[in-house]
Amino acid sequence: MQKRKLGKSSLEVSEIGFGCMGLSFGFGPAVEKQQGISIIRAAYERGVTFFDTAEIYGAYTNEELVGEAVAPFRKNVVIATKFGFKIDAAGKQAGLDSRPEHIKEVADASLKRLKTDVIDLLYQHRVDPNVPIEDVAGAVKDLIKAGKVKHFGLSEAGVQVIRRAHVVQPVTALQSEYSLFWREPEEQILPTLEELGIGFVPFSPLGKGFLTGSIKADTKFSDGDFRNVVPRLSRENRETNQALVDVLTEFAQKKKATPAQVAIAWILAQKPWIVPIPGTTKLHRLEENLGAANVTLSPSEVKQLTELTSTVEVKGERYPEAAQRMINR
Repeated sequence: MQKRKLGKSSLEVSEIGFGCMGLSFGFGPAVEKQQGISIIRAAYERGVTFFDTAEIYGAYTNEELVGEAVAPFRKNVVIATKFGFKIDAAGKQAGLDSRPEHIKEVADASLKRLKTDVIDLLYQHRVDPNVPIEDVAGAVKDLIKAGKVKHFGLSEAGVQVIRRAHVVQPVTALQSEYSLFWREPEEQILPTLEELGIGFVPFSPLGKGFLTGSIKADTKFSDGDFRNVVPRLSRENRETNQALVDVLTEFAQKKKATPAQVAIAWILAQKPWIVPIPGTTKLHRLEENLGAANVTLSPSEVKQLTELTSTVEVKGERYPEAAQRMINR
């Protein structure tokens, strides 16, 4: 596994990270604790040094899982976590909260759950329209000065917010969705990040699993799996969007790779400061995903795949309406 630096920062991580959310949250029932620890440690043994979590995942349980899993090799890995949501007594998301005092409370609580004395990368999970981004960046700057945080990140932030935050405290990385299934960041986000020297960490690089080819129109998601309410993954839209997977699958067969490996390799080929964070609960899928690092796409192959998939019109929004409103443009 090669290493990459996130933008112009000093933060160096494995070229493919591991998104830990699905171990505790979002894709049906949480895995058994020991299973979660095992998959995280298996990722580390295979060269992954970048693990992504958040207080809202669980809530709280994912950070605890990550903290315990990486404890034996904590100094060798980078942990990213996030603040920005109100969490009610039942552990459910209850709106946004990026007030500076709340950010500092969350950071202290996350440090304890992660069993660490410093958070390598602290993201604002969603932009809070009620708190100026300058105040948010200033709060994280204070945490960096206090030695509790090393780097500042944003998630799903628009260009103007990124620029304003970067003036107050340099932004090391932006985390947002990006894949052959969601290409919008190419329009404004990627050029801005390149200009400012900010790294990019795409989540859902496999389109919430759709680009693996294992999700069909008649696939039934389990209770509690948020894909049940994702418009892009409704049964009707899956039937239409299968055309994209068909193109990807045919291309992958020629490369003697899987669709998932080619989808991740395509992201890796975009820019040297992009680090995707696919997640999984299964060892064979982990090995498949990491195998993407060995799939080399030439510039002409990248161009060909980009053009072939661009001819397919993808149907459906990537979030239900309430979540869509939280995306900063």
